[in-house]
Amino acid sequence: MKLIDLELLMTGVVLNAAAQLLLKVAAQSAGPLAPGLAGARSFAAALAVTPACWAALVAYGLSVGVWSAGLSRVPVSQAYPLLSAGYVLMLLAGWWMLGETPTPMRVGGIAVIIAGVAMVAAS
Repeated sequence: MKLIDLELLMTGVVLNAAAQLLLKVAAQSAGPLAPGLAGARSFAAALAVTPACWAALVAYGLSVGVWSAGLSRVPVSQAYPLLSAGYVLMLLAGWWMLGETPTPMRVGGIAVIIAGVAMVAAS
């Protein structure tokens, strides 16, 4: 895989991870989802006025565009495993930005993912 191809695909992964993080921030801002249709409507209304929700949607849109550009250059069987790098990004972002505590089991699992992504990128 050429460096530019890897850069395109990893930019898509980073944008997707950023969208997930922003969506988590938006969901926390909106508060917990209450049961029933009224709860869903209230939650949706709260999300609709949360800037982090709109930023997440923009990041998702950009990630799809960048990812598509990468897919135009690389076989999908080589590109798709790179999405797993998002697990690493989210573990670190959740720990750093949201105060989530990574467990040894989760860190070990993600280490296995990193090894697999490195092997795919090198192929």
